[in-house]
Amino acid sequence: MLEDTAQFHTMTEGTQADWDIIMTHLTPHARNGGVRVLEHLRLLEGDCGGFAVDRLTHCLQTATRAHRDGRSEDYVVMALIHDIGDVLGAYNHPDIAAAILKPFVSEELLWIVQHHGIFQGYNFFHFLGLDRNMRDQFQNHEHYAATVEFIDKYDCPAFDPAYDTLPLEFFEPMVMRLFEKPKTSIYKKAMG
Repeated sequence: MLEDTAQFHTMTEGTQADWDIIMTHLTPHARNGGVRVLEHLRLLEGDCGGFAVDRLTHCLQTATRAHRDGRSEDYVVMALIHDIGDVLGAYNHPDIAAAILKPFVSEELLWIVQHHGIFQGYNFFHFLGLDRNMRDQFQNHEHYAATVEFIDKYDCPAFDPAYDTLPLEFFEPMVMRLFEKPKTSIYKKAMG
């Protein structure tokens, strides 16, 4: 076995020495999460899914609009990756984005990204035979208005091929900063 790998074959046999080794690998890997998020965003390029712009451009436009409106860096990154799960989870893409963001953003931003699909549905669910007012089940939730605002101001109009969209490179430093260290996580202390 390699010297820099844990020696156990089942988690019940792990030792402090094993976990010290594992953490020397995990810490830099975890802090480099932004790189993996950016790589995955690039997978959205060229996939239009029938829309007027590809999925990456839609994400970039959403983030560009939020940035130009003076939103916080965390909000802008949430806007950027809100549809990152499109290629993995056609029926639950908001859940994928929420899972990625959960340790790094506020409860409000997490709620917005996790529910944006139902809220955006107001604009098209009726064309699919669904209830466009499905979001009304959340009308008394404290983040309802913030989610409606996200849809109306940033997500909804972000399908414009003529919009002056900022490139992914503009957002890279923001992504790297956000994913460098969790704000909430059972591993926060361990990650230093």
